[in-house]
Amino acid sequence: MHHAVISTILRHDSKQTSYTIALLRSLNDVVLAYPDVGHDGRPLAVPLRMLAEAWVAYYWPFMDAGAPVAQGVTSLLGERQRQDVAFRAQLSELRREWEAIYGPSGAAGGWLLVEQLRVARKRAAYPPELARLFERTLRSVATAMRQPLRYAGPGEWSVFAPPRALGDLGEVQALPGATADDVCVVVPPDLWRAFHDVSLWVEALCIHEWSQFTERVSGTARGEAYALLTERPDNRLPLDWERNQVDLLMLEGAAFACPWTGVRLAPGRYDLDHIVPVSVYPFHELWNLVPSQPTFNRNRKRARLPSDEAMTAATPRLAETYGRYTGSDALAQALRADVAVRFSQRDARPEAVAASVRSLVSSIGAARNVARF
Repeated sequence: MHHAVISTILRHDSKQTSYTIALLRSLNDVVLAYPDVGHDGRPLAVPLRMLAEAWVAYYWPFMDAGAPVAQGVTSLLGERQRQDVAFRAQLSELRREWEAIYGPSGAAGGWLLVEQLRVARKRAAYPPELARLFERTLRSVATAMRQPLRYAGPGEWSVFAPPRALGDLGEVQALPGATADDVCVVVPPDLWRAFHDVSLWVEALCIHEWSQFTERVSGTARGEAYALLTERPDNRLPLDWERNQVDLLMLEGAAFACPWTGVRLAPGRYDLDHIVPVSVYPFHELWNLVPSQPTFNRNRKRARLPSDEAMTAATPRLAETYGRYTGSDALAQALRADVAVRFSQRDARPEAVAASVRSLVSSIGAARNVARF
């Protein structure tokens, strides 16, 4: 039944903006990113902030100052032209500020910005004005998001209830990292599971519908729109802090082994590998970063997701890696913080983190058509 609700939301879309498509896609991505929640039968409280972060990444390619792409039917508001999306000004300014730091960002730049600024220790390294622009943009996006939430389905608030602060919601399961003040939309547990069950279909449907919509309202060819909507980042942002911390541990005698090959690693002679590749989902949290053998990482793993067999073999070595991280106060603190915002089981013991990561990889592999090794 709840599988039909997903298609019903799209069928009742007015097609005046891409908001409804963005809402479905962001819910689908959030379900993918938090695979260990939704199993206890309670409704899920999803902060609008988390959905808004995904919208920043989705709409980023349409905010290119040199080649903006309309995302709604234009109209007049009094004597002024109404913006195609309510948050264009804020997101465009945010993109300009980000590109002033890193240069042209391309269609996938929003993913990198979001994953940097959502992690507190990384956000602290950026200019305060950039962080303020990010927060202002998220608020503007969250306000715009209320429209598709309200009109999803055949009537007002017929699928979702009006968003409320988490502290006022009563018996719900909050996503990791949510606070009592976060304004949340409540997702029924059956609908949450339906998103996971048909995640690949939802992703494909949203991209197809969004590409067609963009062609209709902007004249951009649907193939070009598809490319903008599906580009994922490579790992162009620096990992100097994490690498320096690992180097210090190695110089102090900590023994790190590649989780995929078991080969002993030496200072300066390893890659800091993303277990879940950034092209699959840009997790820049510490549990997703592990030293690995450069040859294997660059030639065999590359942008592939570990298979269930590879994860089974690697899990003990991942636990050892996380255990080594606890030898550094800075890495231990970062690991605890990153586990707390990703996994409902906030157990930061090395074996528990390795088990949570293994489960996450398995869930993503089952939900999406991703190349694996």
